[in-house]
Parts: sequence; structure tokens; C-alpha cells
Amino acid sequence: MRSQGKLYIVGIGPGAIEEMTIKARDALLTSDIIIGNKSYINLVRKLLDGKEIIESSMGKEVERARKALLLSKDNIVSIISGGDAHVYGMAGIVFEIAESMDDHFEIEVISGVSSVSASSSRIGAPLNNDFAVVSLSDLLTPWEMIEENLSAVASSNFCIALYNPKSQRRNENFKKSIEIIKRYRDADTPVGIIRNCSREGEAFVVTTLKEVLKFDDCVDMHTTVLIGNRESRIWKNRIITPRGYHRKYRI
Repeated sequence: MRSQGKLYIVGIGPGAIEEMTIKARDALLTSDIIIGNKSYINLVRKLLDGKEIIESSMGKEVERARKALLLSKDNIVSIISGGDAHVYGMAGIVFEIAESMDDHFEIEVISGVSSVSASSSRIGAPLNNDFAVVSLSDLLTPWEMIEENLSAVASSNFCIALYNPKSQRRNENFKKSIEIIKRYRDADTPVGIIRNCSREGEAFVVTTLKEVLKFDDCVDMHTTVLIGNRESRIWKNRIITPRGYHRKYRI
């Protein structure tokens, strides 16, 4: 018999409610129960009047996923994730837990505006061609694998987006990553540092690979770092990465 409940895995966007998709907002409004990290719950709390809210902290992702799945057997549930739920978000762990439980669940993933997309929009068009996203958090991925991935993308012509660049415990990973990238990229390669994108205190800096570590104090877990490719350039404190139109058309 088909379950009457359903689980939405909702990407709530980078922060501000106005940057949330209409579909994500509708999922929250139609849900009976909302589950999420407290910091993300706080970003959308004004939409949650009358809802049962289950909050938890960082590091409790497995517990949240399991609880959401069990509750979704008989309720409409939204488990929320910052940015896009399947970009370093909750979608992966929810499906892994569902697979391990080997039961039937009604699950729908609702995309959100990713932090990398929102951050890119603040500084022009830095990711206008092929790009790769690398998280510098080694809580779940061994640092050796992160180094390997960084070397691979830096030696290519990918633009690079760095997530989770620095925390209080991991305060050297960002510096080490920049040193790896410097082996392959010109010193004048444009770099954008975007902090608190779409949240209170939003700020950005446009600089170069040569100068970026001067802004190390601006970098934390609420920061996205965007690094250009060989053709990227700085124009009026913005970064432009050409798509290639100049090779085909007169601009």
C-alpha cells in the first residue's frame, strides 16, 4: 500500500528568503514537520509558523536523516539543507540511509540556489566557463584526497570554487590549498572571496592568487573562494571569465 507521507529534501538557498525558489518555499509551507540544522532553521523561521520544528546541530546529519525518513511514513516532512541540497547537502545522506533501511519512502529533492552560484553572481561572471567545486573540509574526506583533487583541477583550465575553506580547527587548509594552486596558476589569476553571501554582513574582495593570503582573516566557514582560469580577468572590481564569444564574434 502506498504511504500517505512524503519527505522533501529542500535546498533553501544561500540565506535570504528572497533567494529561495518558489518550489522550496511551497514545500516548507505544505509540510507538517520541518527538520534541520538550527542555523538553517533560523534562516527560514518566519515561514514556519504552526509547523512542528525539530532542530539539531552540526554533526547530527545521520540522526536527522533517519528521523526524517521515519516521520515521513505518516507525515509530510521537509528536511532542509543550505544552498542546494545535493551540493554537499543533505540529499546524499538521506538516500544512503534510505538505502540501508531498505524500505519504501516517498522522497523528492528540491533544488536550491547553490552558494557557489550566489557567490559568483556577486563578483561578475567568474564561473562563466567550465569549473570545479572542491570542499576543503577533511572531516569526511581525507586531506590526501583533497590534495589530489586540487592538483587535478588546478593543472587543468577549470575555474575553481572552494567550499568550507577554513574553520577554527582546520585553519591551515586554505593556505595549503592556495600553495597547491599556485604551482599551476599564474600569480595574477583573479580570485574572489565572498563571505556571508545572501546573509547579514555580506562582503566580498576581488584580488589575485598572488595577494589572496593577505585576506586570510576574511576566510571562514561562511566563505566561498572563486579562482579564475587562464583567461579570467578583473574589470572594475569584478571578475570576467570569457565563454569564448570573442573567438567567434566581434565584441
